Amino acid sequence: MPLLYNFNIDTLDELLATLAGSLQKRRLEKGLSREALSELSGVPSPTIAKFEQKHTISLASYVALAKALGYTKAIKELLSEPLYNTMEELEIINKNKNRKKGRNEISK
Repeated sequence: MPLLYNFNIDTLDELLATLAGSLQKRRLEKGLSREALSELSGVPSPTIAKFEQKHTISLASYVALAKALGYTKAIKELLSEPLYNTMEELEIINKNKNRKKGRNEISK
């Protein structure tokens, strides 16, 4: 079912920039250089620089960086709870909680 209203005005680029900026802030707050974070996480320093500057990174590398900075719990909680905008959507979510496969249709 399509949503009637979409208040999510963040673009993908804006979200990636926010994630990169937050990671850089957390790194700097802990007084870590890119090289030090690289040693803690196993993510190459140039990959960290590329993420902070161009907002490009693999999910595995992002998770490794977040884990190294102490954000394992936050990563685990991401997408762990369903979000809904209407009671109808909540009912659909509850109905589909144990599904193992999705449908091959796209809501318009």
